[in-house]
Amino acid sequence: MGISKTITYSEQEIRLAKYVKALAHPARISILNLLLQKKACVCGDIVDELPLSQSTVSQHLKELKEVGLIKGDIEGASVCYCINPVVWNEIGEQLGIFFDKMNEQDSTCC
Repeated sequence: MGISKTITYSEQEIRLAKYVKALAHPARISILNLLLQKKACVCGDIVDELPLSQSTVSQHLKELKEVGLIKGDIEGASVCYCINPVVWNEIGEQLGIFFDKMNEQDSTCC
């Protein structure tokens, strides 16, 4: 998105859009579910658990890490990934506020 287009949106709207974009792929949702289930996971374990190639898993992990949803620590030749609780909670809060706006309106539409 060009700079001229982002000027009309708040920082919160831009940040939430980035998070939602990162969540908008079923493979990434599956990876996040796996990390939530296991609390931490080595990349090779993710490849073993999901029907995805190593390169595909790595690309999705990169996308999730770029927006801060996950974090990773290098352990020898492996990288151990886990959910970033600070960003995870921020997303939950922002989405909650966003969806709660519907409850504040009258339901007179269609």
